Amino acid sequence: MSAHPDHSYLLSYYGDDFTGSTDVMESLTVNGVPAALFLEPPTAEELAHFALKNKWAADEGGRLRAFGVAGVSRSMSPAQMEEELPPIFERISRIPTGYFHYKTCSTFDSSPHIGSIGRAVDIAFRYFPSAWIPLLVAAPSLNRFCIFGNLFARVQGVTYRLDRHPTMSVHPVTPMHESDLRLHLAGQTERPSLLMDLFDMELEDEDLEHRFAGMQREDGAYVLFDILNTAHLTRAGRLMARFRSPGTHLLVGSSGIEYALCGWLASEGVLHSPVVPHSAGSAGPIAVMSGSASPVSRAQIEYAADRGFGLVGLDTAALVREGESGEAFGNALQEAKAILERGQSPLLHAALGPDDARIAETKEVLKETGASPGRLAAIQGRLLRALLLETGLRRAVVVGGDTSGYVSRALGIYALEIRIPVAPGAPLCTAHSRESAFDGMDISLKGGQNGTERYFEQIRNGEIH
Repeated sequence: MSAHPDHSYLLSYYGDDFTGSTDVMESLTVNGVPAALFLEPPTAEELAHFALKNKWAADEGGRLRAFGVAGVSRSMSPAQMEEELPPIFERISRIPTGYFHYKTCSTFDSSPHIGSIGRAVDIAFRYFPSAWIPLLVAAPSLNRFCIFGNLFARVQGVTYRLDRHPTMSVHPVTPMHESDLRLHLAGQTERPSLLMDLFDMELEDEDLEHRFAGMQREDGAYVLFDILNTAHLTRAGRLMARFRSPGTHLLVGSSGIEYALCGWLASEGVLHSPVVPHSAGSAGPIAVMSGSASPVSRAQIEYAADRGFGLVGLDTAALVREGESGEAFGNALQEAKAILERGQSPLLHAALGPDDARIAETKEVLKETGASPGRLAAIQGRLLRALLLETGLRRAVVVGGDTSGYVSRALGIYALEIRIPVAPGAPLCTAHSRESAFDGMDISLKGGQNGTERYFEQIRNGEIH
């Protein structure tokens, strides 16, 4: 399968945070594009020899058709991006693909000073020059919608404009004060942004193409798509395919990009969705390591506690101060093992919601000691590693982007593939690790906002959504 005969791979991508990167892999795989996520940019030879462990996700030739690299640019300054991203993009650009996707969060987390999407895309443009840059942030399956250029998110049955969203409007690092993505992006780049609005996206295919072709566009300009439903996604995918630049075309946005492209290619008979397993089977007890402070994560933890999970509240300030040789580390490990001996699943958490007193205490210790912001996540990674090694558990959940990245490194994971979809943007994955103890294990690396309150129970039971 190839949407473009001149390329072996349909798409490559870079995710600006770890958990969002698995979202893209999921959207590709379930739509018939075998994909894997790497922690470092792979070489062409590594891709050619990469073997998927879950055969349902492979095509008839058993080869990958897309690949991604999990990144952390959402937490970087523009200066850090200029240092970090060019060698990554250069290595990815050596492998010809139809498209390169700079994957952003579906809430467009960014600012001129931290996680600047505008700066990152300006860097990517050097390696993937394109006549125009599709900008598609909405993802209806994730309850994200773009209407007349403004981004909306639906939470617990209520749809909020993003600058009035209860979480994103007060985000501690990148608060969203402007929901019009063109204006928000204008603070990060001089690259102009045009809009295919809701009226355009309701046009029939030929009229839509005529409208797009008639737009007065500068080379390299963004074209933002209004998206309210899957029909709009398919129409956007049609334009991305019909007006693709020679070489590798640069795309920007959420996993809505993949749903758009795959939707169009499926309608043309190029893609055929695989038969996804109904279950991954029950694993018995599992381990959960949560580094998220979101209200969603708190609800999931409380639900799990009522369903037989054993909670281990981490002394995060002591962990940061003492490290893995300290008493807090040993106590948490022993408490988790005792829970397992009772036949329960240990759930270790660093916070219960955004108002947990441990958050402020830990920030104060980080300031006092001069430790890096990622120190707690790194210690959580080593704690989960110790727990898995001492107990032989083969299924785990990690909650939070930073925590997921550090856990992956602690477990020697170099690539992931989809085992089963569980919740939108939060699949159960199979790990490819350089350590035999962790190679082939089931692991979920999810963002704090993803999944229903039943999520941990679903993973324990191996349930598909």
